[in-house]
Amino acid sequence: MQKIYPLLICLFLFGIQAPAQNADENAILKILEDQTFCWNKGDLDNFVKGYWNNDSVMFIGNKGVVYGYRNTLQRYKTTYSDTAQMGKLAFTILHVNKLSPEYYFVVGKWALKRTVGDAGGHFTLLFRKIGGEWKIIADHSS
Repeated sequence: MQKIYPLLICLFLFGIQAPAQNADENAILKILEDQTFCWNKGDLDNFVKGYWNNDSVMFIGNKGVVYGYRNTLQRYKTTYSDTAQMGKLAFTILHVNKLSPEYYFVVGKWALKRTVGDAGGHFTLLFRKIGGEWKIIADHSS
């Protein structure tokens, strides 16, 4: 009977933590779902709301590093200047890894179906919980 107690305690503690992790992962996946929806409507202003609205946010793409929320939005608007360039976005999530209660690392694929030619690649995102909300603080898309 004494050997069962530690096992029950571990199962109880794991059971308490698992819903919180699932809630965090679900919140992060919801952000990516919302981004896809906004992109596919041609709404870049709302697409970037998944990012931290701060000068420290970092976007790394094929043209180098961009710092800052406004600069990231402008980079998107310059690169995807109309709905033909934007096309229709789809994400495939490969990994969602909890680094700590405050940070998650997400790896996935992005794909654009476009009349001007399809495009796609991979991304890594670093999410941070800020003010009770998950935000992208670093995005490396290639």
